[in-house]
Amino acid sequence: MANTPEVTVGAPEELGLRPVSVNGKRVGRARSLKELRRILDRAGVAPEHEMQWQWIGGDHTVWPDQAQAWVRRTICFLMAAGLLATAWPLFRIGMSDSGDALTYGGRIAGLTILAVAVVEALAVLAAIDYWTKRRWRYSGVVVLIGVVISLICSATLLLLQVGERFTGYTVVGIVLGVWSLVALFGLFKCGAWKGLHIPRKVAIGVIISTLLAAANLAYSQIYVPYVTTPLIQSGAEFKEPNMEKGAKQVYVTVHLYVKNAGQVPVYILGSIYWIHGGPAISRSDGKPSDEKPARSELIYDGEFVTPVGRVLNPGEEVAQDAVIEIKGADPHKYEAIRARTEVYVIRKDRMKMTADYERSLVEGKDLKEDCQPGDPPNANYRYRTGISNSSEILNVTRGPQRVTVWRVGGKEPHVIVDVSPPGKRMTYDGKNPIANEEASERYGLTQVRGSTAQMPYRELLEKAGSIEKGQSPAPTPPPTTAPTPAA
Repeated sequence: MANTPEVTVGAPEELGLRPVSVNGKRVGRARSLKELRRILDRAGVAPEHEMQWQWIGGDHTVWPDQAQAWVRRTICFLMAAGLLATAWPLFRIGMSDSGDALTYGGRIAGLTILAVAVVEALAVLAAIDYWTKRRWRYSGVVVLIGVVISLICSATLLLLQVGERFTGYTVVGIVLGVWSLVALFGLFKCGAWKGLHIPRKVAIGVIISTLLAAANLAYSQIYVPYVTTPLIQSGAEFKEPNMEKGAKQVYVTVHLYVKNAGQVPVYILGSIYWIHGGPAISRSDGKPSDEKPARSELIYDGEFVTPVGRVLNPGEEVAQDAVIEIKGADPHKYEAIRARTEVYVIRKDRMKMTADYERSLVEGKDLKEDCQPGDPPNANYRYRTGISNSSEILNVTRGPQRVTVWRVGGKEPHVIVDVSPPGKRMTYDGKNPIANEEASERYGLTQVRGSTAQMPYRELLEKAGSIEKGQSPAPTPPPTTAPTPAA
């Protein structure tokens, strides 16, 4: 009897597990008689001493977990599944944004989301431990944190999709929201937070420090860059005209430019310039009238930024000189020649083109065959490409997007820009900014109207007539030597 080990089986705990001790040393916890014998066999206790075991809180027939094992396993499965359903999209979004986000703030957010995904993965392991053996003291607290994260993620996902299209992620957000509320109620009911003991002063200090650091980072790296608006300058300048002797046409060089004078890089989606001549109303004596000139006449139009879709970084300027032919050397044909530019830009820090925008040109017969309802009927050509948002979370909530640019001809040539999901049109109208508010706020789509250059037509002809083609300016005569004064 002296060598017989003293075995004590304790009262059932919260999960129905009964602690097992051998000679006062705890060797495990059992939820059934079969599992108890297996634990004692590993501890070296022979089964023939079973009649000498000490039972506390019930004999060998009391095993509460056997009757409710399926409930515990079902709860464990549902908790692990919900946490995994939250961890997987967080991990995918975090991996994408941490390396591919367009802004510094976006990459920081991606790393934060990746860290949250790791916490969710740990919460899955904690859920398995909490509903099986509870070997880890803080497993319930980690599960509680994971469920709170799921609730925050589902609420954020649904808020971001307000006004957007109904997608599969909308269903995911609703399901995770309902699941997290039910799981949170169950965890509070079973007291999952009891394993955590943190002094109140330490907890308050950590929370305040974290909030201050997060607020400072959000303001300096996210809010300030977001509200910084691009500053794009564009315009035209007339250079020296030229006219061959006896010719009836004038050639004038127009300097066209666009410059990024701000701090935000942009894509140039399209550009156009117009050269107009204001017709003069002549009197009977052939002299120009003092009456207001009639409507301007379009002399020439064209595109001056190539290649399309190029990036214009802060401080960078794109310029081109265009030689325009003006037929008719009559000084009374126009009162003035005017040059005007217009450029459409979109912020590079809010979107990225997913394909080669320059090579997406469609024109002529192909454009007519691909014409869809709502497209401009008299378009000369079209550029179209898909775009991705500045972060993966926006791609998830907004869905596929694309940008389309048409060049429309006719008496009033112009450019039409459309940024919208495939199959939906949201045409950019510079005359009605409210209609473009969504595209402008999301992507910084802007119509930049350049300054207008103007030159009197008579002055232009005078300058052109005073310079013959190929004529060089007269050389400057050498200075004469002063006479030597007489003695």
